Amino acid sequence: MWDRFLRACRGEPVDTTPVWFMRQAGRYMSEYRAIRARHGLLEICRRPELACEVTLQPVRSLGVDAAILFADILLPLEPMGAPFEFAAGEGPVFARPVRTQADVDRLRVIDADELAHVYEAIRLVRRELDGKTPVIGFAGAPFTLASYVVEGGKSSTFEHVKGLMYREPETFAALLAKLAEVVRRYLRAQVAAGAQAVQLFDSWVGQLAPDDYERFVAPHSRHVLADLASTGVPVLHFGTGTATLLEAMRDAGGTVIGVDWRTPLDQARRRLGASVPLQGNLDPLLLFAPRELLAERVDDVLRRGAGGPHVFNLGHGILPATDPDTVRFVVDRVHAARP
Repeated sequence: MWDRFLRACRGEPVDTTPVWFMRQAGRYMSEYRAIRARHGLLEICRRPELACEVTLQPVRSLGVDAAILFADILLPLEPMGAPFEFAAGEGPVFARPVRTQADVDRLRVIDADELAHVYEAIRLVRRELDGKTPVIGFAGAPFTLASYVVEGGKSSTFEHVKGLMYREPETFAALLAKLAEVVRRYLRAQVAAGAQAVQLFDSWVGQLAPDDYERFVAPHSRHVLADLASTGVPVLHFGTGTATLLEAMRDAGGTVIGVDWRTPLDQARRRLGASVPLQGNLDPLLLFAPRELLAERVDDVLRRGAGGPHVFNLGHGILPATDPDTVRFVVDRVHAARP
């Protein structure tokens, strides 16, 4: 059933639980490493034929039920006026972090066509898959993008972005408003190019207290999600560390709510409602566990998710040292079960 992923996202019956993985295309695959040895990460993102090939690799190899476009959540930031580079072992580094009203004023609300290479990659993937597997587009959520651009890269404390939020709420709101509008346009253009579902990644939103999320962040996520609802495609809303935010994230919007491994799916379902499709939520580190334990935990996720619509995924992305055979084992075990 080629559309079991889309059916599950819409709360419709499926023959078995659909499964895909965040970061399913990436460094754990030898096919990807062979391409990466010749091309930089951003070069792959900017060349549609390379992004297409990397997107298709796990579909061919693993038999997952959806292809997620290979890209990076930071891509909209450079044309906005916040260039960055990837430093070895450090991740993204922004030479000029955005920390003042003047910095925010310099950022451009770009037109969607300034990321045309992303949409061309989607069109290529759709053509190659020829209707056999649906394609997921994605973007970073306003708070997560702000975290990178204000901190200047990755952070363990989030002191600069939360400090801006508390001390200069108007500046913070202006920044998130610009990011939200760019993300809205970007995801709409991905849908227009052929993405059959989109995911909003709010990877760092779990750093916020519920009151702060609802006051400072949710209105900007809602700006994106409410508009995408009108496209008719499933919209997946995902964050990590969100055990205290699930209801607020549901209320902010999204067809499917992603749940990380810290919250059992049956608990999430009781809190959010039986009709809300859930995505998740195996701990990525369980892919390094003995097969017997891994099988037990996969079955547990399926059992807990069985009370309503469920898309199987990890609670975050696949780690680079993961054995592809283990990922394939999980796909096969999920597909062998019946909802």
